Amino acid sequence: MLRIRRPLGALSRTARGGRVLWTLLSFALYVYLDSKGWAGKQGAKREARLRRQAARLRTRLIDLGPTFIKMGQMLATRADLLPLEYVDELSALQDNVPPFPNEVAFRTIEAELGKPAAELFARISERPLASASLGQVYRAALPGGEEVAVKVQRPGLERAIAFDLDLLRSIGRWLERHPGLLPGTEWVGAIDEFDRVIHEEMDYRREASNAEQFRHNFRDWPAIYVPRYFHEHCSRRVLVMEFIAGTKVTDLERLRTLGHSPRRINELLYRTYFKQLLEDGFFHADPHPGNLLVMADGRLAIFDFGMVGAISPELQRQIIEAFFHLYNRDVHGVVDDLIELGFLAPEADIAAIRSIVAEVFARKLNLKLGEVRFRDLTYDLAPIVYEYPITTPSRFTYLIRALTTLEGISIMMNPEFNFFEVARPYVREFVLKRGALELRKLALDYIRDAGAGRFEWGKLWSMAKMAYALYVGGE
Repeated sequence: MLRIRRPLGALSRTARGGRVLWTLLSFALYVYLDSKGWAGKQGAKREARLRRQAARLRTRLIDLGPTFIKMGQMLATRADLLPLEYVDELSALQDNVPPFPNEVAFRTIEAELGKPAAELFARISERPLASASLGQVYRAALPGGEEVAVKVQRPGLERAIAFDLDLLRSIGRWLERHPGLLPGTEWVGAIDEFDRVIHEEMDYRREASNAEQFRHNFRDWPAIYVPRYFHEHCSRRVLVMEFIAGTKVTDLERLRTLGHSPRRINELLYRTYFKQLLEDGFFHADPHPGNLLVMADGRLAIFDFGMVGAISPELQRQIIEAFFHLYNRDVHGVVDDLIELGFLAPEADIAAIRSIVAEVFARKLNLKLGEVRFRDLTYDLAPIVYEYPITTPSRFTYLIRALTTLEGISIMMNPEFNFFEVARPYVREFVLKRGALELRKLALDYIRDAGAGRFEWGKLWSMAKMAYALYVGGE
């Protein structure tokens, strides 16, 4: 059984530093040699060899503990950094790890909440229901009879993660000083974004606050349920929330037995994400099946708001424009979006990349729209972004992770699922029917060059084409 190790004294810190450096640098060296064609033959043998290496990396990341489990999950979204065999293998990385002792968890509860668990709860399970990289969950009941889930953070987590992040930043700064080794990557920016998200996820009070914001945003959606959080029993390292019984969204057989349509639930899930991204500017960044349960009455319960993301109005506008270019098969528009969103490095040969990307998109977009999937497009571009100076800006890491995870779930729930077809009605409504002041201002800012004080007729024409395409597509 794999164990989570954490640094204790100076000797163990040195030993851990050596293990981390060996794991990461040997892995990076192998990827570098493969990118140069020096690691072996191409074709099926290369693919099998990469999959074996990727499986070893996944095992080592689990062995290194919470920081690297989470880092591996983030790397699973980065087809610009890794060959697809690594991306596929790391996509299966789960943070199911052995639990830590109950007595340690109960001491944490007492230290954080000021009373022993036996006084705080009428009863609490003898074993954790689930154990993850950051903490573990027990089922309990409050003195008033309310059934609750109690999440307790792993001991020594902050110290271990702080050590790991310091080491990762040192490696990141070294890689940025030697851009020829693994070009086109915002290493320190990606680590800073990872640092921000993992520390937010470690603060359970923030998770409870995020849940309240999400509940407020969906207050008019009766089909969506956010569990109640008992704030008087929540601290930085202990969280108490309403216990919800339900069926995982990927348990299709049981859903059908209970009379629930996976297709309907899938469409509901996606509608919630379009609202999160295009209206609220606040989204759940970790929509894996364990965080999505279908209740007995058919409502969709959403859990675990430790990992969330924000979308600015400007980025909302860019996302809609990029969607329009994809939907309308505007290959040059898609490349312009890559430039505007920062996916192309300053040193990139824009003309050469435009030609290559145009060929890929032309080949994919010649298919019927119903045959095109978001993840397919990402994977089809992966060999290009791996070879050329194209990078994923750190601000997109968790958005891409959320969308690819969500699409993977959706394809299981509905094999005919298509991102673009499901998205089109919502984007159409957003562009054509929203009369709020915010949207009018967004449209005016898009059309008008405020700095020059003049009208941009080219942008007006582009927006008119967007509206026309979405309107005609909805007829």
